[in-house]
Amino acid sequence: MQLDPIHHDAETPPFEQARAQIAARITSGALPSGTRLPTVRALAGDLGLAVNTVARVYKELEADELVVTEGRRGTFVRSTSAGAAVDEVAAAYVRACRRMGLTRAEAVRLVEVGWDR
Repeated sequence: MQLDPIHHDAETPPFEQARAQIAARITSGALPSGTRLPTVRALAGDLGLAVNTVARVYKELEADELVVTEGRRGTFVRSTSAGAAVDEVAAAYVRACRRMGLTRAEAVRLVEVGWDR
């Protein structure tokens, strides 16, 4: 798996840079369902990150239901049905926000506040 270099002096923490890149590749289809991700140690070495940092990246991706870890077998991109479920939830959120008269900016702000909790 090829990722862009991690910029340690950037405003965005290295952990979030790696997580966002992998998530974007999964949601775009560049990493299709069933793709086995590198081991935590291998990816940490490739990116110049601590092993615990990459382990956190994988845990967050799993919490977001983008990947699934199958013990010693490794970590794999989850089936696309999870992506369809997220699309449904997002569409329901948009409908609810519109019914309540929220603007797009207000709806996005709510997501951003919730994301940081």
